[in-house]
Amino acid sequence: MTKIVDRPEDFAATALAGFCAAHADRIIPVPHGALRAYVGAPSKVALVVGGGSGHYPAFLGYVGSGLADGAVAGDVFASPSTSAVAGVARAADLGGGVILGFGNYAGDVLNFGAAAERLRAEGIDARILAVTDDVACAPATDAARRRGVAGDLLVFKIAGAAAEAGLDLDTVMDLAGRANARTVSFGLAFDGCTLPGQAAPLFTVPEGQVALGLGIHGEPGIAAQAILPAADLARMLLEPLLAERPKGHDGRVAVVLNGLGRTKYEELFVLWHHLTGLMTDAGLTVIDPEVGEFVTSLDMEGCSLSILWLDDALADLWRAPADAPAFRKGTVAAQGARQVAREGAAIAAVPRGEPASAAQAGCVADIVARLAQALAEAEAELGRIDAIAGDGDHGQGMARGSAAAAVAARDAAAQGAGAGTVLSLAGDAWADRAGGTSGALWGVALRAWGQALGDTDVPDAARVAAGARAGIDAVTRLGGARPGDKTLVDAFAPFVDTLQGQVAQGAALATAWEAAASAATAAADATADLTPRLGRARPLAERSIGHPDAGAISLALCARVVAGALAR
Repeated sequence: MTKIVDRPEDFAATALAGFCAAHADRIIPVPHGALRAYVGAPSKVALVVGGGSGHYPAFLGYVGSGLADGAVAGDVFASPSTSAVAGVARAADLGGGVILGFGNYAGDVLNFGAAAERLRAEGIDARILAVTDDVACAPATDAARRRGVAGDLLVFKIAGAAAEAGLDLDTVMDLAGRANARTVSFGLAFDGCTLPGQAAPLFTVPEGQVALGLGIHGEPGIAAQAILPAADLARMLLEPLLAERPKGHDGRVAVVLNGLGRTKYEELFVLWHHLTGLMTDAGLTVIDPEVGEFVTSLDMEGCSLSILWLDDALADLWRAPADAPAFRKGTVAAQGARQVAREGAAIAAVPRGEPASAAQAGCVADIVARLAQALAEAEAELGRIDAIAGDGDHGQGMARGSAAAAVAARDAAAQGAGAGTVLSLAGDAWADRAGGTSGALWGVALRAWGQALGDTDVPDAARVAAGARAGIDAVTRLGGARPGDKTLVDAFAPFVDTLQGQVAQGAALATAWEAAASAATAAADATADLTPRLGRARPLAERSIGHPDAGAISLALCARVVAGALAR
């Protein structure tokens, strides 16, 4: 277990502060992340990488010349929020566009995708680079569903080197995409990892066995078997990767043997000894291999093997110099001018709304406060529902997120913000504090809803209903879920349809909302009969059947709370 900790909820932020202090000569701290201390060339493409904390050296350890320009860090195993990603990206932007790199997990896809949309609206050309290297979680024919694991390092190294060479944004993205398509990984574990403040690991491996195909967020493996001698373990790691060798490939590869947090370097070297012979027998030529810790999972005991099938351009970029706190290759030229933390990472001043809208801001803030109170009271029950086929943190995330949203909404209203800005900032705060996929979904929904309300006029029933439609459109566009997937969308969609339908027929807002809340509640209860296709429950689909989706239940609860507030 993690023993060096103050308050568990502060672990990630404290670790980030300590990292920046330890590397003060080369790292500039910014809210929720870090930047290179020395400015890259003007108009250089900026690479910003990130994800949840608990994976060091990923992602902060990659910030440096020839690799990333900045990194953004979420809570332990939780995606950074949309506003956090956008803030670090603004600070890192050098005028050549920004690439947002992350592992392919639902929360990261949502938050980095929403951040890219926000940046593009501000005139920054932002692109998405989701790493999909884990062969254990999807077949090659469905590679877009694969998780990003230690292949992150290989793909980010190619992107960082291409950007450092001064190539334009389209070319850097093309090379990074090629690297991602040619990168494959497979991992195994002998024991699970334990979250800060917790006494038990997220999963365990029976004594004398090894779990195959595990994830880096405490997900259990796809299978388990008796521990084998090192030579056989090496073969077990390599064979799934060899099966995906591109047709006609000449055998040049970049290879990373990665420790997951508790496996000693000497053990990795024993494995590497056997892997060297196996790769030679397979006709592979290994170029500049890396053996060590690069993408960990707190204190997980295990390792993974990653291969990038190189071509001439990728080989040159893999060997190009890099100098970051946790990764170095070759010799990097003398640094340029030292920068200071830029205003782009700071929180912007709250804009004042027109009087008609600002007069309603307090009502919006009051409703958000009611949501926070209801979700705090429901925390244990929502956690119980989520634990049936998830990790049990949904109640905690909803309580933390809504509490932060209530504070943000109250403060924004007190500063004279309009109703739309109050709701938008509440969404940002919700996503910041809640973490995970649900936090991201609520963040994008509330921000889209707030933008639809605007800060000019009193939000009437038609505008509120239009905001609801904007919210679900943002959720489905960025999250990909549809009705029937057993997610909060199953409750959100009938809520929006009913609300808009009632308003179109002339119903007052309170009447329309009450009908919509009833529709959402019935739909949420009906998710018990569904098989999950997306979201927290998909990996344990059979266990989920017969139990409702926690996200749908919490959304319906929130709809009922607002209905009660409007009826007063």
